[in-house]
Amino acid sequence: MKIIKGFEAAKSTLSRQIPRELIGGDEREQAVRDIINDVAQRGDAAVRDYTKKFDGVTPETWEVDREHIAKARDKITPDLLEALELAAKRIRFFHTRQRESLWSGDAEGMSWTVRPLHRVGIYAPRGTAPYPSSLLMTAIPAKVAGVREVILATPPGKIPPVILAAADIAGVDRVFSIGGAQAIAAMALGTESIPSVDKVCGPGNIYVTLAKKLLYGVVGIDGLYGPSEVLIIADNTANPAYCAADLLAQAEHGTLSAAILVTTSKSLASKVNHELEQQIKNLSRREIALESLEKNGLIAVVDSMDEAIELANLYAPEHVLLLVEDTKSCIDQLTNAGCVVIGERATVAIGDYVAGPSHVLPTEGTARFSSPLNATDFIKLVNVVTVNQENLEELGGAAITIARAEGFEAHARAVERRLGKDHD
Repeated sequence: MKIIKGFEAAKSTLSRQIPRELIGGDEREQAVRDIINDVAQRGDAAVRDYTKKFDGVTPETWEVDREHIAKARDKITPDLLEALELAAKRIRFFHTRQRESLWSGDAEGMSWTVRPLHRVGIYAPRGTAPYPSSLLMTAIPAKVAGVREVILATPPGKIPPVILAAADIAGVDRVFSIGGAQAIAAMALGTESIPSVDKVCGPGNIYVTLAKKLLYGVVGIDGLYGPSEVLIIADNTANPAYCAADLLAQAEHGTLSAAILVTTSKSLASKVNHELEQQIKNLSRREIALESLEKNGLIAVVDSMDEAIELANLYAPEHVLLLVEDTKSCIDQLTNAGCVVIGERATVAIGDYVAGPSHVLPTEGTARFSSPLNATDFIKLVNVVTVNQENLEELGGAAITIARAEGFEAHARAVERRLGKDHD
Protein backbone atom coordinates (compact mmCIF):
# COMPACT_ATOMS: atom_id res chain seq x y z
CA MET A 1 0.00 0.00 0.00
CA LYS A 2 1.08 3.57 -0.50
CA ILE A 3 2.60 5.30 2.50
CA ILE A 4 1.92 8.98 3.22
CA LYS A 5 4.14 10.80 5.67
CA GLY A 6 3.01 13.76 7.73
CA PHE A 7 -0.25 14.96 9.21
CA GLU A 8 -1.12 17.57 6.57
CA ALA A 9 -0.66 15.16 3.67
CA ALA A 10 -2.76 12.53 5.44
CA LYS A 11 -5.43 15.09 6.32
CA SER A 12 -5.76 16.12 2.69
CA THR A 13 -6.08 12.51 1.58
CA LEU A 14 -8.58 11.48 4.27
CA SER A 15 -10.88 14.48 3.89
CA ARG A 16 -14.19 13.13 2.63
CA GLN A 17 -15.48 13.88 -0.84
CA ILE A 18 -19.22 14.38 -1.32
CA PRO A 19 -20.79 11.20 -2.80
CA ARG A 20 -22.23 12.81 -5.92
CA GLU A 21 -24.33 9.81 -6.84
CA LEU A 22 -26.44 10.31 -3.71
CA ILE A 23 -27.02 14.02 -4.25
CA GLY A 24 -29.01 13.27 -7.35
CA GLY A 25 -29.62 14.32 -10.87
CA ASP A 26 -27.92 11.58 -12.85
CA GLU A 27 -29.62 9.01 -15.05
CA ARG A 28 -29.49 6.28 -12.38
CA GLU A 29 -31.59 8.32 -9.97
CA GLN A 30 -34.10 9.08 -12.70
CA ALA A 31 -34.29 5.38 -13.55
CA VAL A 32 -34.98 4.53 -9.91
CA ARG A 33 -37.56 7.31 -9.66
CA ASP A 34 -39.35 5.83 -12.69
CA ILE A 35 -39.35 2.37 -11.09
CA ILE A 36 -40.84 3.74 -7.87
CA ASN A 37 -43.56 5.63 -9.71
CA ASP A 38 -44.39 2.56 -11.77
CA VAL A 39 -44.64 0.31 -8.72
CA ALA A 40 -46.84 2.93 -7.03
CA GLN A 41 -49.23 2.89 -10.01
CA ARG A 42 -49.20 -0.76 -11.15
CA GLY A 43 -48.17 -2.69 -8.04
CA ASP A 44 -47.48 -6.38 -8.63
CA ALA A 45 -47.55 -5.98 -12.41
CA ALA A 46 -44.69 -3.48 -12.29
CA VAL A 47 -42.65 -5.64 -9.91
CA ARG A 48 -43.18 -8.63 -12.20
CA ASP A 49 -42.04 -6.68 -15.27
CA TYR A 50 -38.89 -5.37 -13.59
CA THR A 51 -38.08 -8.81 -12.17
CA LYS A 52 -38.22 -10.24 -15.67
CA LYS A 53 -36.22 -7.33 -17.11
CA PHE A 54 -33.41 -7.23 -14.52
CA ASP A 55 -33.34 -10.78 -13.14
CA GLY A 56 -34.53 -12.74 -16.15
CA VAL A 57 -37.23 -14.66 -14.26
CA THR A 58 -40.98 -14.47 -13.85
CA PRO A 59 -41.84 -16.39 -10.68
CA GLU A 60 -45.42 -17.55 -10.12
CA THR A 61 -45.22 -16.29 -6.58
CA TRP A 62 -42.70 -14.13 -4.77
CA GLU A 63 -43.29 -15.44 -1.28
CA VAL A 64 -41.17 -18.31 -0.03
CA ASP A 65 -43.26 -20.81 1.95
CA ARG A 66 -42.48 -21.46 5.61
CA GLU A 67 -41.66 -25.12 5.09
CA HIS A 68 -38.96 -24.25 2.56
CA ILE A 69 -37.47 -21.71 4.99
CA ALA A 70 -37.45 -24.17 7.89
CA LYS A 71 -35.79 -26.88 5.79
CA ALA A 72 -32.93 -24.53 4.95
CA ARG A 73 -31.39 -25.31 8.34
CA ASP A 74 -30.78 -28.87 7.13
CA LYS A 75 -29.05 -27.65 3.97
CA ILE A 76 -26.13 -25.93 5.69
CA THR A 77 -23.33 -27.59 7.61
CA PRO A 78 -23.85 -28.24 11.32
CA ASP A 79 -20.92 -26.03 12.29
CA LEU A 80 -22.30 -23.10 10.27
CA LEU A 81 -25.74 -23.57 11.83
CA GLU A 82 -24.17 -23.64 15.29
CA ALA A 83 -22.16 -20.50 14.53
CA LEU A 84 -25.25 -18.63 13.32
CA GLU A 85 -27.20 -19.66 16.42
CA LEU A 86 -24.34 -18.48 18.67
CA ALA A 87 -24.24 -15.14 16.84
CA ALA A 88 -28.02 -14.82 17.16
CA LYS A 89 -27.84 -15.53 20.90
CA ARG A 90 -25.20 -12.84 21.40
CA ILE A 91 -27.05 -10.27 19.27
CA ARG A 92 -30.32 -10.96 21.08
CA PHE A 93 -28.65 -10.64 24.49
CA PHE A 94 -26.99 -7.31 23.67
CA HIS A 95 -30.13 -5.69 22.32
CA THR A 96 -32.32 -7.06 25.10
CA ARG A 97 -30.01 -5.39 27.62
CA GLN A 98 -30.19 -2.20 25.61
CA ARG A 99 -33.97 -2.34 25.62
CA GLU A 100 -34.09 -2.85 29.37
CA SER A 101 -31.79 0.14 29.92
CA LEU A 102 -33.40 2.68 27.59
CA TRP A 103 -37.09 1.99 27.27
CA SER A 104 -38.70 4.01 30.07
CA GLY A 105 -38.42 7.43 31.65
CA ASP A 106 -40.32 9.83 33.88
CA ALA A 107 -39.58 13.25 35.29
CA GLU A 108 -41.96 15.64 37.03
CA GLY A 109 -45.08 15.04 34.98
CA MET A 110 -43.15 14.46 31.77
CA SER A 111 -42.58 10.98 30.47
CA TRP A 112 -42.48 8.96 27.33
CA THR A 113 -43.87 5.64 26.27
CA VAL A 114 -42.37 3.27 23.73
CA ARG A 115 -44.24 1.97 20.71
CA PRO A 116 -42.51 -0.52 18.39
CA LEU A 117 -42.94 -0.20 14.65
CA HIS A 118 -45.65 -2.45 13.25
CA ARG A 119 -43.82 -3.89 10.23
CA VAL A 120 -40.20 -3.66 9.03
CA GLY A 121 -38.74 -4.71 5.69
CA ILE A 122 -35.17 -6.00 5.34
CA TYR A 123 -33.27 -6.28 2.08
CA ALA A 124 -30.62 -8.98 1.68
CA PRO A 125 -28.59 -8.41 -1.51
CA ARG A 126 -27.12 -11.14 -3.69
CA GLY A 127 -23.62 -9.82 -4.39
CA THR A 128 -20.34 -11.67 -4.60
CA ALA A 129 -21.36 -13.62 -1.47
CA PRO A 130 -24.43 -14.01 0.77
CA TYR A 131 -24.39 -12.16 4.09
CA PRO A 132 -26.41 -14.05 6.72
CA SER A 133 -24.65 -12.09 9.45
CA SER A 134 -26.15 -8.81 8.24
CA LEU A 135 -29.59 -10.38 8.25
CA LEU A 136 -29.15 -11.49 11.87
CA MET A 137 -27.75 -8.09 12.84
CA THR A 138 -30.86 -6.34 11.48
CA ALA A 139 -33.78 -8.69 12.08
CA ILE A 140 -32.94 -9.60 15.68
CA PRO A 141 -32.79 -6.00 17.01
CA ALA A 142 -36.15 -5.40 15.31
CA LYS A 143 -37.69 -8.43 16.97
CA VAL A 144 -36.20 -7.54 20.36
CA ALA A 145 -37.69 -4.05 20.00
CA GLY A 146 -41.12 -5.61 19.61
CA VAL A 147 -41.72 -5.22 15.88
CA ARG A 148 -44.78 -7.33 15.12
CA GLU A 149 -43.80 -8.43 11.63
CA VAL A 150 -40.43 -8.55 9.87
CA ILE A 151 -40.36 -9.32 6.16
CA LEU A 152 -37.34 -10.08 4.01
CA ALA A 153 -36.78 -9.31 0.33
CA THR A 154 -33.90 -10.95 -1.51
CA PRO A 155 -33.24 -11.32 -5.25
CA PRO A 156 -35.03 -14.14 -7.11
CA GLY A 157 -33.53 -17.40 -8.23
CA LYS A 158 -32.18 -20.02 -5.90
CA ILE A 159 -31.95 -18.24 -2.56
CA PRO A 160 -28.85 -19.43 -0.67
CA PRO A 161 -29.94 -21.81 2.10
CA VAL A 162 -27.76 -19.91 4.58
CA ILE A 163 -29.91 -16.78 4.04
CA LEU A 164 -33.11 -18.69 4.65
CA ALA A 165 -31.60 -20.43 7.68
CA ALA A 166 -30.53 -17.08 9.12
CA ALA A 167 -34.01 -15.70 8.47
CA ASP A 168 -35.52 -18.62 10.38
CA ILE A 169 -33.10 -18.22 13.29
CA ALA A 170 -33.77 -14.48 13.47
CA GLY A 171 -37.54 -14.92 13.50
CA VAL A 172 -38.28 -13.32 10.12
CA ASP A 173 -42.01 -13.71 9.46
CA ARG A 174 -42.20 -13.68 5.65
CA VAL A 175 -39.68 -13.93 2.81
CA PHE A 176 -40.17 -12.53 -0.69
CA SER A 177 -38.00 -13.41 -3.66
CA ILE A 178 -37.64 -9.97 -5.26
CA GLY A 179 -34.64 -7.71 -5.64
CA GLY A 180 -33.35 -4.32 -6.67
CA ALA A 181 -35.04 -0.94 -6.52
CA GLN A 182 -38.39 -2.59 -7.28
CA ALA A 183 -38.12 -4.59 -4.04
CA ILE A 184 -37.51 -1.45 -2.00
CA ALA A 185 -40.43 0.30 -3.72
CA ALA A 186 -42.72 -2.68 -3.15
CA MET A 187 -41.94 -2.84 0.57
CA ALA A 188 -42.23 0.91 1.02
CA LEU A 189 -45.44 1.39 -0.95
CA GLY A 190 -47.09 -2.00 -0.74
CA THR A 191 -48.57 -4.00 -3.61
CA GLU A 192 -51.33 -6.57 -3.92
CA SER A 193 -48.95 -9.30 -2.74
CA ILE A 194 -46.34 -7.47 -0.69
CA PRO A 195 -47.35 -5.57 2.45
CA SER A 196 -46.13 -2.02 3.05
CA VAL A 197 -43.66 -1.52 5.88
CA ASP A 198 -42.86 1.30 8.27
CA LYS A 199 -39.10 1.09 7.77
CA VAL A 200 -36.76 -0.39 5.17
CA CYS A 201 -33.36 -1.69 6.24
CA GLY A 202 -30.42 -3.40 4.64
CA PRO A 203 -27.54 -2.78 2.24
CA GLY A 204 -27.56 -2.97 -1.53
CA ASN A 205 -26.10 -1.61 -4.73
CA ILE A 206 -26.42 2.00 -5.86
CA TYR A 207 -29.95 1.43 -7.22
CA VAL A 208 -31.15 -0.01 -3.91
CA THR A 209 -29.48 2.85 -2.05
CA LEU A 210 -31.06 5.47 -4.32
CA ALA A 211 -34.47 3.84 -3.88
CA LYS A 212 -34.09 4.10 -0.10
CA LYS A 213 -33.04 7.72 -0.43
CA LEU A 214 -35.99 8.64 -2.67
CA LEU A 215 -38.51 6.82 -0.48
CA TYR A 216 -37.32 8.30 2.79
CA GLY A 217 -40.26 10.18 4.22
CA VAL A 218 -42.70 7.67 2.81
CA VAL A 219 -41.02 5.14 5.09
CA GLY A 220 -38.15 5.28 7.52
CA ILE A 221 -34.78 3.93 6.45
CA ASP A 222 -31.84 2.67 8.48
CA GLY A 223 -29.29 4.65 6.49
CA LEU A 224 -27.55 5.09 3.15
CA TYR A 225 -24.59 2.75 3.25
CA GLY A 226 -21.43 2.93 1.21
CA PRO A 227 -18.47 0.57 0.98
CA SER A 228 -17.07 -0.93 4.17
CA GLU A 229 -14.21 0.86 5.98
CA VAL A 230 -11.62 0.29 8.68
CA LEU A 231 -9.13 2.72 10.12
CA ILE A 232 -6.48 1.13 12.31
CA ILE A 233 -4.65 3.32 14.82
CA ALA A 234 -1.40 1.64 15.82
CA ASP A 235 1.74 2.55 17.73
CA ASN A 236 5.12 0.85 17.88
CA THR A 237 3.75 -1.89 20.16
CA ALA A 238 1.35 -3.18 17.51
CA ASN A 239 1.86 -6.54 15.86
CA PRO A 240 2.37 -5.89 12.11
CA ALA A 241 0.85 -9.28 11.23
CA TYR A 242 -2.34 -8.37 13.07
CA CYS A 243 -2.50 -4.99 11.34
CA ALA A 244 -2.10 -6.58 7.93
CA ALA A 245 -4.67 -9.28 8.67
CA ASP A 246 -7.37 -6.74 9.52
CA LEU A 247 -6.54 -4.54 6.55
CA LEU A 248 -6.97 -7.55 4.29
CA ALA A 249 -10.18 -8.57 6.08
CA GLN A 250 -11.61 -5.19 5.17
CA ALA A 251 -10.21 -5.16 1.64
CA GLU A 252 -11.77 -8.49 0.71
CA HIS A 253 -15.27 -7.03 1.20
CA GLY A 254 -15.07 -5.41 -2.21
CA THR A 255 -12.95 -3.32 -4.53
CA LEU A 256 -14.41 -0.09 -3.12
CA SER A 257 -13.67 -0.94 0.50
CA ALA A 258 -11.26 1.31 2.39
CA ALA A 259 -8.45 -0.19 4.51
CA ILE A 260 -6.41 2.48 6.29
CA LEU A 261 -3.59 2.36 8.83
CA VAL A 262 -2.54 5.44 10.79
CA THR A 263 0.58 4.91 12.85
CA THR A 264 3.25 6.80 14.72
CA SER A 265 5.87 4.22 13.74
CA LYS A 266 7.74 4.29 10.42
CA SER A 267 9.09 0.84 11.20
CA LEU A 268 5.60 -0.57 11.69
CA ALA A 269 4.43 0.95 8.40
CA SER A 270 7.18 -0.84 6.52
CA LYS A 271 6.59 -4.15 8.30
CA VAL A 272 2.85 -4.02 7.65
CA ASN A 273 3.44 -3.54 3.93
CA HIS A 274 5.69 -6.58 3.95
CA GLU A 275 3.06 -8.61 5.83
CA LEU A 276 0.41 -7.59 3.32
CA GLU A 277 2.52 -8.92 0.48
CA GLN A 278 2.89 -12.26 2.25
CA GLN A 279 -0.63 -12.71 3.57
CA ILE A 280 -2.46 -11.78 0.38
CA LYS A 281 -0.81 -14.56 -1.63
CA ASN A 282 -3.19 -17.36 -0.65
CA LEU A 283 -6.45 -15.45 -0.17
CA SER A 284 -9.43 -16.84 -2.09
CA ARG A 285 -10.56 -13.24 -2.79
CA ARG A 286 -7.02 -12.11 -3.56
CA GLU A 287 -7.85 -10.11 -6.69
CA ILE A 288 -10.64 -8.20 -4.94
CA ALA A 289 -8.45 -7.43 -1.93
CA LEU A 290 -5.53 -6.42 -4.11
CA GLU A 291 -7.59 -3.97 -6.15
CA SER A 292 -9.12 -2.55 -2.97
CA LEU A 293 -5.70 -1.94 -1.41
CA GLU A 294 -4.32 -0.40 -4.58
CA LYS A 295 -7.28 1.96 -5.05
CA ASN A 296 -8.31 2.78 -1.50
CA GLY A 297 -5.61 1.45 0.80
CA LEU A 298 -3.41 3.87 2.72
CA ILE A 299 -0.77 3.92 5.44
CA ALA A 300 -0.29 7.30 7.07
CA VAL A 301 2.72 7.94 9.31
CA VAL A 302 2.22 10.82 11.73
CA ASP A 303 4.20 12.31 14.61
CA SER A 304 1.85 11.73 17.52
CA MET A 305 -1.14 9.79 18.73
CA ASP A 306 -3.09 13.05 18.98
CA GLU A 307 -2.61 13.54 15.24
CA ALA A 308 -3.69 9.95 14.57
CA ILE A 309 -6.89 10.43 16.54
CA GLU A 310 -7.60 13.75 14.85
CA LEU A 311 -7.36 12.02 11.48
CA ALA A 312 -9.73 9.29 12.67
CA ASN A 313 -12.28 11.85 13.84
CA LEU A 314 -11.94 13.69 10.53
CA TYR A 315 -12.47 10.54 8.49
CA ALA A 316 -15.26 9.22 10.79
CA PRO A 317 -14.84 5.60 9.70
CA GLU A 318 -17.20 2.69 10.02
CA HIS A 319 -14.68 0.76 12.16
CA VAL A 320 -11.77 1.95 14.26
CA LEU A 321 -9.35 -0.74 15.44
CA LEU A 322 -7.08 0.38 18.28
CA LEU A 323 -3.78 -1.48 18.42
CA VAL A 324 -2.04 0.80 20.89
CA GLU A 325 -0.55 0.62 24.36
CA ASP A 326 -2.73 3.37 25.89
CA THR A 327 -6.18 2.32 24.74
CA LYS A 328 -8.17 4.32 27.30
CA SER A 329 -6.66 7.66 26.33
CA CYS A 330 -7.51 7.02 22.67
CA ILE A 331 -11.10 5.99 23.37
CA ASP A 332 -11.69 9.13 25.42
CA GLN A 333 -10.65 11.28 22.45
CA LEU A 334 -12.41 9.36 19.67
CA THR A 335 -15.70 11.03 18.79
CA ASN A 336 -16.51 9.84 15.25
CA ALA A 337 -16.66 6.10 14.63
CA GLY A 338 -19.33 3.50 14.02
CA CYS A 339 -17.60 0.90 16.17
CA VAL A 340 -14.35 0.94 18.14
CA VAL A 341 -12.65 -2.43 18.60
CA ILE A 342 -10.19 -2.83 21.45
CA GLY A 343 -8.47 -5.55 23.44
CA GLU A 344 -5.38 -7.70 23.61
CA ARG A 345 -6.49 -9.77 20.60
CA ALA A 346 -8.68 -7.13 19.00
CA THR A 347 -9.96 -7.79 15.48
CA VAL A 348 -12.91 -6.27 13.63
CA ALA A 349 -13.97 -9.75 12.48
CA ILE A 350 -15.26 -10.66 15.95
CA GLY A 351 -17.51 -7.60 15.90
CA ASP A 352 -18.60 -8.42 12.37
CA TYR A 353 -20.03 -11.77 13.38
CA VAL A 354 -20.44 -12.74 17.01
CA ALA A 355 -19.69 -9.99 19.55
CA GLY A 356 -23.34 -8.93 19.85
CA PRO A 357 -23.70 -5.26 18.82
CA SER A 358 -25.00 -4.88 15.27
CA HIS A 359 -22.37 -4.59 12.57
CA VAL A 360 -24.72 -2.38 10.54
CA LEU A 361 -22.71 0.80 10.97
CA PRO A 362 -22.56 4.31 9.50
CA THR A 363 -20.20 4.64 6.52
CA GLU A 364 -19.00 7.43 4.21
CA GLY A 365 -18.26 9.70 7.18
CA THR A 366 -21.82 9.59 8.51
CA ALA A 367 -20.48 8.43 11.89
CA ARG A 368 -20.19 12.19 12.52
CA PHE A 369 -23.94 12.20 13.16
CA SER A 370 -25.22 8.62 12.94
CA SER A 371 -25.25 5.62 15.26
CA PRO A 372 -24.97 1.89 14.63
CA LEU A 373 -28.22 0.09 13.97
CA ASN A 374 -29.76 -0.84 17.32
CA ALA A 375 -33.04 -1.64 19.02
CA THR A 376 -34.03 2.03 19.22
CA ASP A 377 -34.16 2.16 15.41
CA PHE A 378 -37.33 0.07 15.56
CA ILE A 379 -39.37 2.06 18.04
CA LYS A 380 -41.12 5.38 18.33
CA LEU A 381 -41.13 7.48 21.48
CA VAL A 382 -44.51 8.98 22.29
CA ASN A 383 -44.29 11.90 24.70
CA VAL A 384 -46.76 11.93 27.59
CA VAL A 385 -47.49 15.28 29.29
CA THR A 386 -49.53 15.36 32.50
CA VAL A 387 -51.26 18.65 33.33
CA ASN A 388 -52.77 19.27 36.78
CA GLN A 389 -53.86 22.44 38.53
CA GLU A 390 -50.49 23.01 40.15
CA ASN A 391 -48.38 22.95 36.99
CA LEU A 392 -51.11 24.73 35.02
CA GLU A 393 -50.78 27.69 37.39
CA GLU A 394 -46.97 27.44 37.30
CA LEU A 395 -46.62 27.22 33.52
CA GLY A 396 -49.81 28.67 32.08
CA GLY A 397 -48.77 32.32 32.11
CA ALA A 398 -45.62 31.61 30.10
CA ALA A 399 -47.58 29.51 27.61
CA ILE A 400 -50.09 32.34 27.12
CA THR A 401 -47.34 34.89 26.58
CA ILE A 402 -45.48 32.78 24.01
CA ALA A 403 -48.71 31.89 22.18
CA ARG A 404 -49.64 35.53 21.73
CA ALA A 405 -46.09 36.40 20.66
CA GLU A 406 -46.49 33.85 17.87
CA GLY A 407 -49.92 35.18 16.92
CA PHE A 408 -51.90 32.17 18.13
CA GLU A 409 -54.75 33.70 20.11
CA ALA A 410 -56.73 30.45 20.31
CA HIS A 411 -53.74 28.75 21.95
CA ALA A 412 -53.60 31.46 24.58
CA ARG A 413 -57.32 31.29 25.24
CA ALA A 414 -57.24 27.48 25.56
CA VAL A 415 -54.89 27.92 28.52
CA GLU A 416 -56.78 30.88 29.94
CA ARG A 417 -60.07 28.94 29.97
CA ARG A 418 -58.50 26.30 32.15
CA LEU A 419 -57.26 29.04 34.43
CA GLY A 420 -60.83 30.28 34.73
CA LYS A 421 -60.40 33.29 32.43
CA ASP A 422 -63.37 33.10 30.05
CA HIS A 423 -63.67 35.17 26.86
CA ASP A 424 -67.42 34.86 26.21
